[in-house]
Amino acid sequence: MEIFGLLGERLQHSYSPQIHRLLGDYTYRLYEISPADLPQFLRRGDWRGLNITIPYKQAVLPYCDHLSPLAQTTGSVNTILRRPDNSLWGGNTDAYGFRYLLAQSSAPPSGLRAGRRGGKALVLGSGGAARTVAAVLAELGSAPVVIISRSGEDNYHNLRRHHDAALIVNATPVGMYPDNGVAPLDLSLFDRLELALDLIYNPARTELLLQAEEMGVAHNNGLAMLVAQAKAASELFQNHRIAERRVAEIAKRLRRQMMNVALIGMPGSGKSTVGRRLAKLCHRPFYDTDEMVAAAAGRPITEIFAAVGEAAFRELESAALAQVSRLSGAVIACGGGVVTRSANKRLLRQNAQVVFLQRELEDLPTAGRPLSQQRPLAELYRERLPLYHAWSDYTFAAAFVEETARRIKEQCL
Repeated sequence: MEIFGLLGERLQHSYSPQIHRLLGDYTYRLYEISPADLPQFLRRGDWRGLNITIPYKQAVLPYCDHLSPLAQTTGSVNTILRRPDNSLWGGNTDAYGFRYLLAQSSAPPSGLRAGRRGGKALVLGSGGAARTVAAVLAELGSAPVVIISRSGEDNYHNLRRHHDAALIVNATPVGMYPDNGVAPLDLSLFDRLELALDLIYNPARTELLLQAEEMGVAHNNGLAMLVAQAKAASELFQNHRIAERRVAEIAKRLRRQMMNVALIGMPGSGKSTVGRRLAKLCHRPFYDTDEMVAAAAGRPITEIFAAVGEAAFRELESAALAQVSRLSGAVIACGGGVVTRSANKRLLRQNAQVVFLQRELEDLPTAGRPLSQQRPLAELYRERLPLYHAWSDYTFAAAFVEETARRIKEQCL
C-alpha cells in the first residue's frame, strides 16, 4: 500500500489527515520529524508522497533531485513525490491554494492592480509561504509587491511608508493557536486597505482579521487555501483530477466542525441547559463560564459577588472566556453579563458562531442570580438586549430545550 503524509515538526493540531480522507482513498500519516532526523527520513522513509509544512518548506530543497519551475522560482516546496527510481521531485501546490483563496475572497485580484488606489500589496513574512504568495501576486499583476520582514529593508519599524497598501497578507505564524490574540501589525496604519488575508486558519478570526472586521475591510482566513493546496497535492498523489467544487464542500464542512458555538443571553434564558443538550447531540465538549469561574474561585457565584463585587467577578469571567474561547469545536454557555465588557466580544468572535438565546422578560427567573436581584430585571434587559443582538450571528427563541438544541444544530452545525 502506498503511503502519503504530512512532514513537519509539530503537527498535533493538523487537519490534513481529515482533508485527505475526503479527497481520496489512501493512507495519510503525520510525520513529526526533528531537524536532525530530516535527511535520513527524506532518503529512507517508507512514504510515496509528502506535504511539507513549517519549518521545512525551504529545508527540503537540497534533498530534492528535481524541482517544478514554481518551486525553483519561489524557493519553497510543499509537496514531494518519490519516483520509481527513488529520486525526489519537489513541487509547490501552495500557489494554487493561494490563487483559490484570492479568487474567492471579497476583493478580486483586479482590484489590486496598479492604478486603483495604489494597488500595493504587502506580504508579511520571509519564509516559503510568503515567497509563494509574493510570486502569485506578481504573476497576477499586483504592483508593487512588498515583503515585510523583521530585518529587511522593508520591516515592521517603517510600515508607515506603505500606508497606501490595498492588500495585506499575513504569511507568518503570529496569532496562530495557541498564541491567539496578537497581530503582526496594526491595520489602522493603512488608509487604503481593501483586503486583509491571513493564512492562519486556527483561530478562524485572528487578531489581524478581527481588526479588519472592525474597520469594515474585506478579509478571509487560510482555510480555503489549506484545502485547495491539499486538493492539488492529492491530484499529484493519485494522478487524477479532483473536481474544484470539492474545495468549497470540504472547507465548509471543516469550518462548521472547527467553530465553537457560544450561547449568550439573559440570566435564566436556558443557555446552560440548551448548551449541554446541544453538546450531547453534536458530540462536542461543553463549557459553562459561570461554572469555570466558580470552580476557579472555590465558591458559588453568589458568594463571589458578595465578597468581591461585580467588577472583580467580570475579571474572572473574562479570564475564563479567554481560556475556553481559543478552543475549537466546543459549545460554550456564557454568563448573562458577558456582553458588558467589550473586550469579551473579540474573545468570542475569534473562533465562534455566537448564538443569542432570547427569552421573554416575564419568563426570566431571578432566584440565585445576583444582578437580577440587585437591579430591576427590566432595566438589565433593556440595557443588554441591543448588545446581545450586536454580538450574535444567530438568534433563537428559547423554547423547549430539545427543540431549541436541534434547531441550533441544524442551522449552525
